[in-house]
Amino acid sequence: MAAMLLRTLPAILASCLYLNAVADAPIDAPEPVREFRAAWVATVANIDWPSKPGLPAAQQKAEMVRILDRCVELRLNAVVFQVRPACDAMYASTIEPWSEYLTGAMGRPPSPAYDPLEFAIEHAHERGLELHAWFNPYRAKHLGSRSAISAGHVSKKRPEIVRTYGKSLWLDPGDPATAAYSRSVVMDVVRRYDVDGVHFDDYFYPYKVKNEVGAVVDFPDEPTYARYRADGGTLARDDWRRSCVDEFVRSVYADIKRVKPWVRFGISPFGIWRPGNPPQIRGFDAYAEIYADSLRWLRNGWVDYWTPQLYWPIEAKAQSYPVLLKWWVEQNTKGRHLWPGLYTSRVQDGSATQWKPDQVARQVEATRAQPGATGHVHFSMVALMGGRGDLASHLKQGVYAAPALAPATPWLGGAAPAKPTVQTVRHGGLPSIGISAGASPWLWLVQWKQGGQWSQAILPGSKREATAPRADADTAVVRGVSRLGALSAPAIIQLRPQ
Repeated sequence: MAAMLLRTLPAILASCLYLNAVADAPIDAPEPVREFRAAWVATVANIDWPSKPGLPAAQQKAEMVRILDRCVELRLNAVVFQVRPACDAMYASTIEPWSEYLTGAMGRPPSPAYDPLEFAIEHAHERGLELHAWFNPYRAKHLGSRSAISAGHVSKKRPEIVRTYGKSLWLDPGDPATAAYSRSVVMDVVRRYDVDGVHFDDYFYPYKVKNEVGAVVDFPDEPTYARYRADGGTLARDDWRRSCVDEFVRSVYADIKRVKPWVRFGISPFGIWRPGNPPQIRGFDAYAEIYADSLRWLRNGWVDYWTPQLYWPIEAKAQSYPVLLKWWVEQNTKGRHLWPGLYTSRVQDGSATQWKPDQVARQVEATRAQPGATGHVHFSMVALMGGRGDLASHLKQGVYAAPALAPATPWLGGAAPAKPTVQTVRHGGLPSIGISAGASPWLWLVQWKQGGQWSQAILPGSKREATAPRADADTAVVRGVSRLGALSAPAIIQLRPQ
């Protein structure tokens, strides 16, 4: 018996050494699948989170965890979390009061005390999800607000920059003090929280309201415009309004890059810039009605990603999803990320024109088929939580059958992570590898080869072990991924003889 062991020992040792051998030779691993997949988590009117105001902190946390777990289950890679619905805060702020949508009363902190944004970031990052902080830059009080205005609200502290318009309160975009105030709110979050992005939606100047006899009421900024003219300004009022928003967008982008260059800035404007662009398109004129010259922002590169709200079905000729998507791609001369917004909540919404689940899947496929468009964002998370025509299962089994990395953002620079070290960590059952690096990257990209086919897995950078999806996996290729999507050199390990 001893002689037999001595004769077979070299083969056993060779096999063990082979299992732990890391190859530096080229490998035929494909380019990783990349696609931005996100959902808006709206807090205004408790659309997505929390389910109602005034819940105990433990229940709020549990609801947030369920949202993030569902994102992982569906193989999304980001959430866009609304942190400032209307000059209020879903986080601990010394500038603006706690939101009524969180606690039921403006200015009342959660109990027991915690910071919802800090909690959401921590738990998103633990799961390998990006978290983008979503701000409404000008809305000061939502028309559906039921809470008394607290002493810490801007309408109490800075009434000179607040205007009443219809049943809502708005900051006056034409007042330079408004721009400075809203920038201070955004930058407070950028400085204090580990957010991956800053996001604005389509609300700039408010959508027009009508009086009791049906006449359109103009936004009450005549005193502000008069001061502009008295100071030598020459622009007509509508052009002046657009120029004020333009400068605000430009300055926010510059402020973010000065403080944290890796934090991406994105905007989700109304999906039509102007009717007739392209020629078959009809509909709302955001340029003229809410003074959003969104095309200018995109062409000037004042964003890192662009999420036009293409909230129409593929078949709608006058607002065609693929036609509008192609037009926006053609305008993207700076090569920024283009990730359209999908009106996912139209699936089984109870309306006469509700969508079937395959409409959303077809829009994802149409986006993939359009060169220059590399992701999408769902409005909103509630539609993916279940009970809407089984949409989540439809997506998970179809267009989201495999995970994806968010596209890289090379124009913001940043170094690639160091090459990792890998080794087998156990034998028997499914092959498993251990991963180490001097500094943890944002994510690990693990590509497995089995039966001549490749698959990929994406793990948070805090993980130190990966298990193959199949027992016959023979090769693993591991790369670190930076916050901006840059890849390290690959570490390659052969798991069994070829």
